[in-house]
Amino acid sequence: MSKLLLVSAMCVAVAGAASAQTPAPAAAPPGAAAPAVQLKVGDKAPEFSLPGTDGKTHKLSDYAGKHVVLAWYPAAFTGGCTAECKSFRDSGATIKAYDVAYFMASVDTPEKNLAFAKQEEANFPMLSDPEKKVAAAYGVLGARGVASRWTFYVGPDGRIAQIDKAVNVNTAGQDLAAKLAELKVPKK
Repeated sequence: MSKLLLVSAMCVAVAGAASAQTPAPAAAPPGAAAPAVQLKVGDKAPEFSLPGTDGKTHKLSDYAGKHVVLAWYPAAFTGGCTAECKSFRDSGATIKAYDVAYFMASVDTPEKNLAFAKQEEANFPMLSDPEKKVAAAYGVLGARGVASRWTFYVGPDGRIAQIDKAVNVNTAGQDLAAKLAELKVPKK
């Protein structure tokens, strides 16, 4: 019995010494990037002012009192983003039946997004955030410097009503319309 107690005591001592040698997580060095923002339903949506492929600058504050959808996508001219854009385009009539302003947004340049919108015949504005400030404010900026494919539904009060982090690129337009119905967005 005394050998069992001795072995147990030695195991506890070894485990304690090992955990004492494990360094504590280091604090971020000065000037390092802040941790990603993690917005949630009910949070105030970050303001944005971004150029659109329609030649206008779109600001969230310009849509106060209206529902707004901001669908972030990684990069123009890629397979998934092309499929998502086509789904939005093909569902345009259904989406536009609702009283909503909706956009796709990326960190691509305005010129690249304009070429992409023309190629895909987008019938809605695509927004550009090449400085990546708005993407960072929404918490969608990934490690590779592109936006995650997340869609934010903003209510007329400027608060986030829904966040879709599991966007299906092939049905994104239909899914957006279904979510608008679920959120009881009024029709025009």
